[in-house]
Amino acid sequence: MNLDKQQAQELIDFIHESPSTYHAVNNIREELNEAGFQELDLREEWTLEKGGKYFTTKNGSALFAFVIGKGEIEEEGFQLICAHSDAPGFKIKPNPEIAVEGNYLKLNTEVYGGPILRTWMDRPLSIAGRVSVKSNDPLNPEHLYVKIDRPLMVIPNLAIHMNREVNEGGALNKQKDMLPLLAMITDEMEKDNCLVNLMAEELKIDAEAIIDFDINLFEVEKGCILGLNEEFISAPKLDDLAMSHAGLKALLASGESKKTRMLAIFDNEEVGSLTKQGAGSPVLRHLLQRIVFKLGKDMEAFHRAVYNSFMISADMAHAVHPNGTEKHDPTNRPYINKGPVIKIHANQKYTTDGDSGTVFETLCKNAEVPYQKFVNRSDLVGGSTLGNVSTGQVDIRTVDIGNPMFAMHSVRETGGVKDNVYIRKVFTSFFGL
Repeated sequence: MNLDKQQAQELIDFIHESPSTYHAVNNIREELNEAGFQELDLREEWTLEKGGKYFTTKNGSALFAFVIGKGEIEEEGFQLICAHSDAPGFKIKPNPEIAVEGNYLKLNTEVYGGPILRTWMDRPLSIAGRVSVKSNDPLNPEHLYVKIDRPLMVIPNLAIHMNREVNEGGALNKQKDMLPLLAMITDEMEKDNCLVNLMAEELKIDAEAIIDFDINLFEVEKGCILGLNEEFISAPKLDDLAMSHAGLKALLASGESKKTRMLAIFDNEEVGSLTKQGAGSPVLRHLLQRIVFKLGKDMEAFHRAVYNSFMISADMAHAVHPNGTEKHDPTNRPYINKGPVIKIHANQKYTTDGDSGTVFETLCKNAEVPYQKFVNRSDLVGGSTLGNVSTGQVDIRTVDIGNPMFAMHSVRETGGVKDNVYIRKVFTSFFGL
């Protein structure tokens, strides 16, 4: 297996083992531990030293890993790569069991973010996430992670014979049409507690111990490499686990530097980032301050460090679609496997300006990696990402970039094998400055 395919398979494997934000962060935690990073508790006092490798987590769904530079932090600043752990989908509601005419059992769900609803239908689905159980401290429950690795449910389409307009673009009702079928009801089934009993059995604990849960649906089928020349990656959650994974690999590959490097993986980007573990919270600013202060510096040094810093806001980008070429800007047309995309928006949904864009272009040139640019058609409204949200909390020079892809927010997205290699090279070069 050549390097391109090997790195693509590493990404596919990581995504398959990360069906929830909690699993993604926990898998990154394990890799950092294996690489000699020291885990820090936000509630405990920290001791930091130059050259030290550390990480901490927030809510189990956001993670911040950093390597302290050898230089003076107020002069060298921070180098940050930011990404997010969450993806659009479905979260299971409390008391989720719904019996249908005494025969079927389905689960009540709530849509998270903005998924392409129809892509979730007729696919083998299962559940993953965090289960909160009793502990001796009422303010600090114990958390367990659950992931059921077998096809468990499906959201069935209505047959075309009963919905003749299905191919004419009919809307789906999130409460009515998007509830997954779990089982046929039997006399032996405790249908009112079916989900809790299922999770308790999987975790090998008493069902009574489960107090609450944060559980989402995920597609069971693993991602793959496809295409005539094996040039595409097909997988769930490329947005944005592809950038999270590339940032992790770059940080692990970085050696000594005068600069302090950080990988910041936030949660809840898909719903606006305004949570305690999101980019719109003060968590990043607090962490940067804490690092500066623990190195014996003062607030003046913190401000100097911020203004000597640079951040790459890494979220996926839209490639020109083979069946929708007219949806793209006439002159800025990124394609899969042609390099990372610099994202630009005049009204600042992306943070890129001429200054920060030039920095990233230079990084690409130095790493011998091609790059592209994305600007929305002026008559279409685009999305936003981490960059402009996080700079509302800490005013670091920032560029918004991402790898080009198809079908963003589908249950199954498509990216490029070469682009995965390209972005890892650029990130590694950035952390190696």
